[in-house]
Amino acid sequence: MDGLTAVQARISEIQARFQPTATATATSSAAWASAAGAAGLTGTSAAGTSATGGGTASGSAVVTEAQKYLGVPYLWGGTDPGKGLDCSGFTKLVMGNLGVELPRTSSQQATTGKAVASLDSARPGDLVFFDYSSDRPGVDHVGIYVGDGKMIDSPKPGGTVGIRDVGTPTAIRRVLPETAAAPTARPTGSALTGVPYADLFTRAAGRHGVDAPLLAAVAKQESGFDASAVSPAGAQGLMQFMPATARGLGVDPLDPGSAIDGAAKYLSSLTQQFGSTELALAAYNSGPGTVSRYGGIPPYPETQNYVRSVMSKAEAYR
Repeated sequence: MDGLTAVQARISEIQARFQPTATATATSSAAWASAAGAAGLTGTSAAGTSATGGGTASGSAVVTEAQKYLGVPYLWGGTDPGKGLDCSGFTKLVMGNLGVELPRTSSQQATTGKAVASLDSARPGDLVFFDYSSDRPGVDHVGIYVGDGKMIDSPKPGGTVGIRDVGTPTAIRRVLPETAAAPTARPTGSALTGVPYADLFTRAAGRHGVDAPLLAAVAKQESGFDASAVSPAGAQGLMQFMPATARGLGVDPLDPGSAIDGAAKYLSSLTQQFGSTELALAAYNSGPGTVSRYGGIPPYPETQNYVRSVMSKAEAYR
């Protein structure tokens, strides 16, 4: 078997792993391109296969949509978030919710859109691909880039959808339009119109550098905006502080102004400690020690649902 025939056979074998019914021979991992180039074959073009739809989708919209599934468990072949998602099922679901239709597998998704030269050129909403198999080269994992060297993905059996360091991707593809429609600007202060204690949320957010809709969403999740609420566990007030936590922050948990300011201060501290809003929310719910111990959102349904619900409520208040 000559060199060209061997390379062609190898490419066919790799493709068969991921898309046994496909007829295309284009590949996009660095390993495949290198092998094809050595044999004088033509690799995947920079443009790749077009993803369909997505005329108004934006990178920020993709990231927001992806965050709704934080904590969903990994399930090989999974496409239903109620049961579990694998990596490409997750990306297909997120993009599909925004009108961008992707192929099913990570190797197929790696041929869509337009190639991005490096992580320095990546934008939130780009897809990042990896070759994690040591014996058979080829794309076998995909995540969604969220910025600052981070991605959100469904990683492996036993894991959950979460935010992680990107590392060194095999390939990066841009499936969103180069010029996405800009979100409609809202008048200052209008996002919390009709929300109880809106002025308190806005002022506390400004003082401590956190998001006012996020603060409001935490209050809604914790107490339903009931400033006198007391939980069976003893958490008190609008933001449901445990007495010991409230004392440590110098907060009167039953006073709305004090509670909201304390929550803003606490969330700001947690965000700085853990580096993301999602992990800060998980720590608010289950404790910083628990998040540190698991190195991410703990595998507790209550905490996972809490993070998803608060993030969803915050987006609704924007």
